[in-house]
Amino acid sequence: MAASMYCLRTVIHGCQRHIVQQPRLGIPSCTCSNRNWGALRFYVIPAGVKIRGKKVIKKEKEVKIVTKEELGEKRKDTSRIKPFGFAAWKPTDDVYVARYYPKQSIQPETAVEMLKTFQKLDFTSPDQAVYLQLKLDMKLEKKKKVDPFVGYITFPFPFENKVNKILVFTENAEDIEIAKNNGAAVVGGPELIPEILNDDMQADFYIATPEIVSKLHLLKNKLRKKIPKSKRGSVGIDIPSMIKVFEHCYEYIVERECIIRIKIATLDLPLEHINR
Repeated sequence: MAASMYCLRTVIHGCQRHIVQQPRLGIPSCTCSNRNWGALRFYVIPAGVKIRGKKVIKKEKEVKIVTKEELGEKRKDTSRIKPFGFAAWKPTDDVYVARYYPKQSIQPETAVEMLKTFQKLDFTSPDQAVYLQLKLDMKLEKKKKVDPFVGYITFPFPFENKVNKILVFTENAEDIEIAKNNGAAVVGGPELIPEILNDDMQADFYIATPEIVSKLHLLKNKLRKKIPKSKRGSVGIDIPSMIKVFEHCYEYIVERECIIRIKIATLDLPLEHINR
């Protein structure tokens, strides 16, 4: 067999002049020798290369951009074998890469128990904070949305001994005496405005009586969300009740148009207190 192949190469080498590329034909030439016999090969011309004065232009494919809403709708389709963009609906192992699977939802009680277990395994502080993050549906009809707002909440089992600093705006002498007797840190009228604007006086919460609200417009840009308003419960005539609420309440703000993140407890509290 080896002798036959050697004879074949020798014959082709002797007849090389018959397969040399013709001047008017587009067949690539090949060089043959009794040691190396090159085969004919055809190559794809890259885009942008000129051939005999003509330029080959490659058409670019249109890239379709998928929005977050469309991606969320596709991932809600439970009829698929696996969710869109993920490896599977649920991991089959205890150790896995989280970004390859949809976020697993668990009950709040289970989540708190897991946090307590992780705290013991990591040897972290037992009184570390527990935060709650809520995503609100802020959409209305006709493509409108609810404006971000500020709210206040009190918990049945306080987890901090801190008492909020309350500033009361009023001009009535009787209301001033009532506010001081019920624990207000600062009580006064319009004379407090320059000190607040100059950052010489600050408080955690600001409350006011109805007759002085119209004189506080200079503080609107300074206090922003903390400016006293009746719809927030910080304007009224019952000063003792307002002070009692704001002394131990916690403030939450809607961030990024629909997210609320607030501290609700510490891990050293009993499980029943946290779940409430």
